[in-house]
Amino acid sequence: MKDSQRPKYGRILLKLSGEALGGETGVSISGEAVQDMARQIREVRELGVQVVVVVGGGNIFRGLNGSERGIERATGDYMGMLATIINALALQDALEKIGVATRVQSAISMAQVAEPFIRRRAVRHLEKGRVVIFGGGTGNPYFSTDTAAALRANEIGAEVILKATKVDGIYDSDPKQNPKAKRFSTITYLDALQRQLKVMDSTAFSLCMDNKMPIIVFDLFRPHNLKRVVLGEKVGTVVTV
Repeated sequence: MKDSQRPKYGRILLKLSGEALGGETGVSISGEAVQDMARQIREVRELGVQVVVVVGGGNIFRGLNGSERGIERATGDYMGMLATIINALALQDALEKIGVATRVQSAISMAQVAEPFIRRRAVRHLEKGRVVIFGGGTGNPYFSTDTAAALRANEIGAEVILKATKVDGIYDSDPKQNPKAKRFSTITYLDALQRQLKVMDSTAFSLCMDNKMPIIVFDLFRPHNLKRVVLGEKVGTVVTV
């Protein structure tokens, strides 16, 4: 393998929001968006990188929105967890159709559609070259899928969390509203927290900071961007110590 094609990371956790699976509208499931993500994941697998994915469910149902409509918060969160399973199965289907062996593990028991989350089994799947998709969040209400990503990344020994978004990194203000917004190439955990930049929710972010888990925020909607990040190119924003 050429040095230019030698991956910087051996095991990554890719955090996908539900909205990313919804494509342009961010609602429901976009076949085109899911297929593009599957192709980008396959590109990285072909480099020999072990890939774990944590999916959100905001394109289908978000617990916080449910509580605003009168649904009890814990119930709404469980509904959101079920939405992440739907997304996980959609991504698994797209991956397997292009020849990528994939397993879905759920934090909520549902034996007919997904394996239960078992850390040792997940690691074994990775060692056999399979992509592992974690659905169901942490299995607990009041915790986001960002927190699930931080937790699982540390549990399975990932080297980095790659947070896929629709913007090309972290800015000091909303680039859609402020054309002069400044993009950071790197930023420390503390600086991001003090500036109240919406990288991840505070629970997830603290977990990453405590365990020195680097986060790279990047735009997944640019062709081959996931591969570029894994190869160590300067893409997006790196959050580190």
